[in-house]
Amino acid sequence: MQDLVVQMTSLQNKLSTAIKELRKRGIRKAKAEAEYRTALAEKMLLERDKGMPVTIIGDICRGDNRIAELKMKRDITETLYESCKQAIYATKLEMNIITDFMKSERQGT
Repeated sequence: MQDLVVQMTSLQNKLSTAIKELRKRGIRKAKAEAEYRTALAEKMLLERDKGMPVTIIGDICRGDNRIAELKMKRDITETLYESCKQAIYATKLEMNIITDFMKSERQGT
């Protein structure tokens, strides 16, 4: 039982750390999304002012090196955010398993 309590405490600390990290990653994700969308909109307006046809403007602007780099940065931050969420889910699952073990030991099963 003592080992389970130690494991549970360790998992609670891990979960707390992961939740704090998720917050940081969520902020980075939102900033990366805003930076990408703003740059894309500016580029599209610039190209439209130059007379580029609206039908191809999105594809052309997304192919711009800077815009593509910002999109990649956005996608990476999203992936890091999602991986942190999955770590939280996995930790919660581990905690539930340990809780079940603790209950069964208390009941003498």
